[in-house]
Amino acid sequence: MFVTTVTPRFGNIDGLGHVNNTVLPEWFELARNPIFRMFQPDLDLNHEKWNLIMARIDIDFLGEMFFDGDVEIRTYVQRLGNSSFTLLHEAWQKGELKTRGTAVIVHYDFINKKSVPLPDDIRESLSEHLIAD
Repeated sequence: MFVTTVTPRFGNIDGLGHVNNTVLPEWFELARNPIFRMFQPDLDLNHEKWNLIMARIDIDFLGEMFFDGDVEIRTYVQRLGNSSFTLLHEAWQKGELKTRGTAVIVHYDFINKKSVPLPDDIRESLSEHLIAD
């Protein structure tokens, strides 16, 4: 599991005083950086080096989050495929699970426009963060 702590900003809050639902995809993306570094340690986004593409995201809002407390984003590997993997993200505030989402990421060759198998060493690193069903 990877853990990223986010402090809500004033601008993240909607008119009802809740963390706006548009913020969670950004926080989940931020929490993926340690995984991205497994593939590209310096996060070089050059299309000849970058090799990941987002295939799908989904988010379930389970409870309200507010301005008055840090949010802990927990990231797990939920599934490992041949050329893709699924991440499970959870947002916790004050000890309660507030939001859950998944992201399917494909190991991708942007030059040849096709998916490619996950390298064995990265597959091994990802498997250390697998969550049991």
